[in-house]
Amino acid sequence: MTETADLADIGDQRTGRTEARQDTLKFAEAALVESKREGLLLAVRARWVALAITAVTLPVINPNWDVIYYVLMLGFFALIGWAQLKVGKVGRSPIEVFLIICDLALLTFLSVVPNPWSTEHWPIGMQFRFDSFIYFFIFLATATLAYSWRTVVAMGGWTAALWAIAVGWAYLQPETHAALSQRVREAVGADVRLFEIIDPSSIGFGARFQEVTVFIIVAAILALAVRRSNALLISHAGIERERANLARYFSPNVVNELSGNDEPLTRVRTQDVAVLFADIVGFTAYSDGRDPKKVIDTLRQFHERMEREVFQHGGTLDKYLGDGLMATFGTPFASDSDALNALRCARGMIASIAELNRERQDRNEPPIQVSVGLHYGQVVLGDIGLNRLEFAVIGTTVNAASRLEALTREFGCAIVVSDALVRQARSESNHSSADFASLVERPAQIIRGLEQPVGIWTCANVAS
Repeated sequence: MTETADLADIGDQRTGRTEARQDTLKFAEAALVESKREGLLLAVRARWVALAITAVTLPVINPNWDVIYYVLMLGFFALIGWAQLKVGKVGRSPIEVFLIICDLALLTFLSVVPNPWSTEHWPIGMQFRFDSFIYFFIFLATATLAYSWRTVVAMGGWTAALWAIAVGWAYLQPETHAALSQRVREAVGADVRLFEIIDPSSIGFGARFQEVTVFIIVAAILALAVRRSNALLISHAGIERERANLARYFSPNVVNELSGNDEPLTRVRTQDVAVLFADIVGFTAYSDGRDPKKVIDTLRQFHERMEREVFQHGGTLDKYLGDGLMATFGTPFASDSDALNALRCARGMIASIAELNRERQDRNEPPIQVSVGLHYGQVVLGDIGLNRLEFAVIGTTVNAASRLEALTREFGCAIVVSDALVRQARSESNHSSADFASLVERPAQIIRGLEQPVGIWTCANVAS
């Protein structure tokens, strides 16, 4: 009935930033929508199975032909379940509430009103001797699979109200078997309690009150279980949101490691890192005058392939820079092959763009050129910001990598690598001669922002 209200409850209980809470609520709402859909489907299937079992057992309990009336009425319950499946949604739904009340009202009617096909004309009070009230628990149990805890509690109240109306109706019916009741009274004598138990006309108010009381208690307990389940679902949705956010920046193996640590990014520190910048050469000229949709499609193709290469080589996607990106290797945790991974990633990027250009050629689209700059050195990393935090990697190493990428235009090559990164890659245990085969050593270059000239290597393959 009010599944979305659970979101507000959990959201109010959470501490932290407003934006983070709002994002969590969005993910939680999506999770509740999926949970409601799956739960409702499971609840209706459980209902149909229960109805089938009931249809089989009713003739065993009551081996008379008039039991067919109740078997046929089970079809209405099946139809109501089908309708609930069609109209079910997260949030307030008057139609769903109406269908639930239809369920309870129909069961109440069948439990209290005598079978019109029966040839036996028993007192109305005998209807309560068949213990039909226990079937209400089936509907209550299936409700826990699909509805909020508030709906489960409401079912307890609705059932109590309907049952009270039914008992009142039965009490107001004219007495039809007074002579039979009199004979029973004469048989039991002064024992009032025994007379109340065996009198066929007795409604048994005490027993009816006990049924309703127990039902409400069970509904309340099940509602607590549903509320706890929803809270766990929302909490899980928040965790999945956090993992999804991490997956946008880190490779899957790093996400798994970050998920198992408490606040691993908050400590500001310095460490040696490989930094990579990649950019589309001449993208401003390419985009001038073109259909904006085609320009965005090209950027998406480029970034999708670059992101894939970064993650395949254990890197971290630091940020997108319009028609370029920055990636780091060795963040948030250093490994024994950060420089080598960065170098292999750069090669993978060039190869991936060459493959993309072959596809673009088949579509009569112009090729794109990519340039990559790599440097290895010390950086400062950690969270920056106050209300909206960002994991940042800063320092001269980052600036140098960006300027090395710009040097690719001067040398007419696809990749420019600092000598510091090449030396580090050669010192890493799992390198091979193929990793450096196409690199050509160049004279040291003066890089703005650095005191000493930087030795560089270029990739002999022209970016194409």
